[in-house]
Formats: sequence, C-alpha cells, structure tokens
Amino acid sequence: MTSSAKQFALEWFSGLGRGAALCRDIFASIFKIKPVWRDVLYQMYFIGVKSQSVVTITGAFTGMVLCAQTYFQFHKVKMDTATLAVVSVGMGSELGPVLTSLMVAGRVGAAIAAELGTMRVTEQIDALRTLATHPVDFLVVPRFLAMLLVMPLLTAGSVVVGIFAAFLVGVCLLGINPTYLWYNMIHYTNMDDVMTGMIKTFVFGGIIAVIACDKGLNCPQGAEGVGRATTEAVVYSSITILISNFFLTLVLNRLLP
Repeated sequence: MTSSAKQFALEWFSGLGRGAALCRDIFASIFKIKPVWRDVLYQMYFIGVKSQSVVTITGAFTGMVLCAQTYFQFHKVKMDTATLAVVSVGMGSELGPVLTSLMVAGRVGAAIAAELGTMRVTEQIDALRTLATHPVDFLVVPRFLAMLLVMPLLTAGSVVVGIFAAFLVGVCLLGINPTYLWYNMIHYTNMDDVMTGMIKTFVFGGIIAVIACDKGLNCPQGAEGVGRATTEAVVYSSITILISNFFLTLVLNRLLP
C-alpha cells in the first residue's frame, strides 16, 4: 500500500471515529441537557426558510424533466397516462429526498462548517470550554435538531411542487388526459413510497449535520483550513448521502410491506 493510500485510509477511519464520537455526544446532550429551543428555532429558520426557494426550484424542474423523459418513452408503447405515476414514485422515494439533501448540504452544510471553523480559528470554541460550556451542547445540538425537524418539510415541499409541475407539463405541453393522469398517479403511488422518502430525509439530515459540525469543530488553523473544512463538508456529505441512499433503498424495501 502506497503512502497516499495509507494517508487516505487513516483520514477516513479517523473521520469515521470522530463522527461516531460526535453522535454519541449529541444524543447524550439531547437526553441529559434540555436544548435551548430559541437556538433551535433560529436554526430552523436558517436551514428551512432560507433553503425553501432553492429546494422548490430544484423539485419543480426535476419533476418537469422527469415527466418529459418518461412521456417520450411511454408514448412509444401507448402508456402516456402512467407518466405522472412514475414521477410521483420517483420523486417521493428517491429524487425528492436525495436532491433536497444535496441542495441543503451545498447551502447549509457549507455554512455550518465555515461558521464553526471560523469560531475554532478565532478560539471562540476554546473560550466556551473555559466557561464550562460544552461546544456540542451550545453549537451542535441546535443545528442537529433543526436539521432533523426541517428536512422532512423541505422534502415534502419539493415533492409536492415537483408532482404539480409535472402534472402541468403533462397536461398543458404534452396533451395527456388530466383525469386518467391523476387517477393512475393515485392508484400506483403507495404510502410505502412516501414513508421511504421521509425516513431517508431524517437519515440524510443527520448525516449533513454531523459531517458539517465535525469538519467545523476540527478545522485546521488559518483561512486555508476554513476553506478546506467547508469544501470537505460539502463533498463528504454529498458522497455519504448517495452511498447511504443505495443501502437505505434496499433495507427499507425489505422492511416496509
């Protein structure tokens, strides 16, 4: 094994260990110390409300392009009215949660890593420790709880907007019968598809919060360190979301009837 491969493996396992330790501290803090809900509400506003426009646009155009591509293939076999059913299942269980999480990781994950990294570089986190305040209690837990609470709402909004946009494209641009289009969507979309997407959003939200906070709290010194931590937070969160989505799909399809 080359030195670069050893260094990569060492960093990977080191990051995995830090993430596991951070998760342990987060859950210990949640159950032992009462969270400051004012901070949680502010983080919900920062994560949820300010990300709504990005998530909505992503969901709308994803639903429209998925509707168009599905129609072009289904039209060959005279299955035009099943187009919206494919969009609803795909958006509800796969594309909605994944794309929403990727957008949030790019906008919020980077901001969290940069904010905590700057606090570490300017020794504000060390000042919290001198005041007998654990950084996880004060900085990480509000962001973690806000991410878990907001991600399902953002995903639901993205999915609804995507399905509605796909319906408009199918009816107004592609000329599909709206009655059969809507009926087939309701008939072939199960509650399991919705539950799968909602469960995934909780996992993805936790992944984004843990990785972003870990990168910020362990940021190297200097402006270059803050930039590196921010970049790694976005990249590692995105890769972890895509990898975990595959395994979650297999597990949830086995567990849900």
